[in-house]
Amino acid sequence: MYDYDLLVVGSANADLVIGVERRPGAGETVLGSDLAVHPGGKGANQAVAAARLGARTALLARVGDDAHGRLLLESQRDAGVDTVGVLVGGAPTGVALITVDPSGDNSIVVSPGANGRLAPEDVSAAACLFQSSRVVSAQLEIPLETVAAVVRNLAPESRFVLNPSPPRPLPSEVLAACDPLIVNEHEAKVILGSSAVGDSPEDWARILLAKGPRSVVVTLGGEGALVASSEGVSRVASVQVDAVDTTGAGDAFTAALATRLGAGASLAEAAAYAARVGAATVTKEGAQASFPTAAEVAAL
Repeated sequence: MYDYDLLVVGSANADLVIGVERRPGAGETVLGSDLAVHPGGKGANQAVAAARLGARTALLARVGDDAHGRLLLESQRDAGVDTVGVLVGGAPTGVALITVDPSGDNSIVVSPGANGRLAPEDVSAAACLFQSSRVVSAQLEIPLETVAAVVRNLAPESRFVLNPSPPRPLPSEVLAACDPLIVNEHEAKVILGSSAVGDSPEDWARILLAKGPRSVVVTLGGEGALVASSEGVSRVASVQVDAVDTTGAGDAFTAALATRLGAGASLAEAAAYAARVGAATVTKEGAQASFPTAAEVAAL
């Protein structure tokens, strides 16, 4: 019996968001909206998204001993996330600087802060959390060696889900544990590097699968997603909605997919549900504030 449906190991940031008519070019200044501060970070976002969907969720992360850190801890607890694994101190809380244009697309610059101090020894010290978790999810806004330590500390029957964002080449040890590896088009091309051939997501998925993951999911925005495993490659549709803000949509997708996998759904079933969660997310502004409940997804 697991205490948690999902353990998220990853980043926790304060999102500093400004709306702009258009994003500036090199050397250019543009005026934007009033600054809004929201709890964010890929790890914290995934934990809140999963808890909103009803999953028993824990977060292993590091924040600073500052106002942004307190904001993040409060948002996790308000969502029902167990914060026993959130460490405090060592550096200022991470910050993401986000601009959002009228179409809902965003550009993000991240200052890792305390996220960069989440170390392999912190993972080892949280062994009880890993033994108590059905699924473990990670991203790459924390050190890669810490993600590798996550893989080494997985419980024998646990499933590991990785969204390699921001993307970078991955060691074979990490790739081999992914079930699935979740990438968008940009992330797929970075990880494939010189191996990237073909223009279709099906091509990318097959080549990624050959690199060692047990399964691969390629997210396709409004077109849904593609899933690939030893059983083959197939597409799953999304729901067409009017996008307001895409911030956090990928995190909501990953959290929903991980949660459904932990509940026993097939990869295709989990990806189809995750696509609906992602669609619901982009209809509202912000990251964590936009994550839907299970009831809202069902009503979409």
